[in-house]
Amino acid sequence: MHFQSVTFDLDGTLLDTIADLAEACRLMLEEIGAPPRTHAEVHSFVGKGMAVLVERCLTHEHPPSAERLHEAIESFKRHYAVVNGRFTQIYPGVIDGLKAWRASGLKMGVVTNKPGMFTEALLERMGMTSYFDVIVSGDTTAHKKPHPEPILHACRLFDVRPDRNLHIGDSKNDIQAAHAAGCPAFAVPYGYNEGEPVDSAECDALVSSLLVAYQQALTFKDLKHK
Repeated sequence: MHFQSVTFDLDGTLLDTIADLAEACRLMLEEIGAPPRTHAEVHSFVGKGMAVLVERCLTHEHPPSAERLHEAIESFKRHYAVVNGRFTQIYPGVIDGLKAWRASGLKMGVVTNKPGMFTEALLERMGMTSYFDVIVSGDTTAHKKPHPEPILHACRLFDVRPDRNLHIGDSKNDIQAAHAAGCPAFAVPYGYNEGEPVDSAECDALVSSLLVAYQQALTFKDLKHK
């Protein structure tokens, strides 16, 4: 195989976490006396990390003040810590896919914009921690995806050249981060992507599941974006 390692996005790729996020947003908005958001709105707000999710929940005609945003973020943290993993579902094909990748001997990691205090607790609760050699969260590096630094950081920890790492995600943020890092990017169509369909022209392969991603990786030759 061309690849020596593989990194996975978390929310929208490995795990369907939207019900937990929506519940934490509901409780946060109720606590601070802000208008509620629908499940569909929260779904479209996910993608650039916790702070952006909270800010989008509060933004109507104008963005919130810094003080209001800080209050809301602290409220969200408290509520999400309680509900994190409570309603989360593992996407179909994920466990079979992870087992196939693990059997191949490749190094495996998670690269997510979710804060570390929630990432590791969620993976542990879902019984998935043992699959991964490296976990890079939204506060591990100075930048979040779509910046390339989180993926480059994972590659350094793997001691693998970026072009030998495959990144798999569900959004344009994943694709942009991977390509900026020099990694091929596969995308799954079932995730969040800030409420928009994934554009198959932007990624190196659009795959229906992690198991299909593994099968495609076996014959991967070139990067579409080069």
